[in-house]
Amino acid sequence: MLSTKIIGNKIAEARKKINISQAQLAERLFISSQAVGKWERGESMPDIITLNHLAEILGVDLNYFSENFRSEAATDAAEIKPPAELPSVLPKKKPGWDMSHGNWVDADFSGLKNLHEKFSSSNMQQCKFIGSDLSGLLLKRNNVENCDFSGSDISKSHIQKSNLGKNLFKDCSLKGAEFSGSNINGCKFAGAGFSGTEFSESYITGCDFTAADLSGATFKYGGFQKNAMTGAVLNRTSFNAMWIVDTVFDGTLEDCSFENCAFKKVTFRNATLINNFFKIKNKSLKGIQFIDCKADRMTYEFLKQSKADLTGITLLAPKEDEE
Repeated sequence: MLSTKIIGNKIAEARKKINISQAQLAERLFISSQAVGKWERGESMPDIITLNHLAEILGVDLNYFSENFRSEAATDAAEIKPPAELPSVLPKKKPGWDMSHGNWVDADFSGLKNLHEKFSSSNMQQCKFIGSDLSGLLLKRNNVENCDFSGSDISKSHIQKSNLGKNLFKDCSLKGAEFSGSNINGCKFAGAGFSGTEFSESYITGCDFTAADLSGATFKYGGFQKNAMTGAVLNRTSFNAMWIVDTVFDGTLEDCSFENCAFKKVTFRNATLINNFFKIKNKSLKGIQFIDCKADRMTYEFLKQSKADLTGITLLAPKEDEE
């Protein structure tokens, strides 16, 4: 049986290692700071679901909370065996930087290159990565807050089970990147390119996508709430099983799909909807409002079948080759 005192000590140790307060940890878990205090004093213990979420935020494995847990460093040391013989001439190696398991605050890494998969399980706050080559990067179980990635290449990177808070990604390339199981809050993606980017089981809240290119991007099995979409390009953009709340879409949406999504206080304002697909199983689109919008016949019929309020939509005139 797990001891509440041991669990509490391990929570406190991991929290201090990533330099966050009890209040900050409580905010990410959507609980009171008093509850975190009780855990760390051994007066109570989080349930297994909360414990799993806690492990993600603290950047540790769930086994970390076990009494029999052995650290990675100890395990690795036990497995290391000295080589029988060293070569007389060592081969030349390109320099590499492993920044995993670090605690980085107010550091300037602008122009950084060749990180590849060497940046996991780290805490980064108020750091600069302006104009850096971070393509193909693996960010796993990281806490990244108030950092500046402006103008960086983050294409084809994998961001997994990480917390991204109030970071600046202005004019970044995130083409082909994959976000999974992550919390993305208050980030600014103005002018960024997301062609072919995938967001899976991630919750995106209060972010700024002004003038961002979301062509071919996919959002699935997560949340999308209170995000600014002014001037964003949505072409072949897909939303599947998403909870979309307090968001306004404008401009031209073409070849986009909204399948099995739930909507609340969603507005399409001054939008032109062309060849868009709406399909909601056993639900209606009552959570959507249309203001001064235009739609082609196909999009109009999809909305009609989903029992959307079509007030505020006028039909586009058919093209000559469709007459």
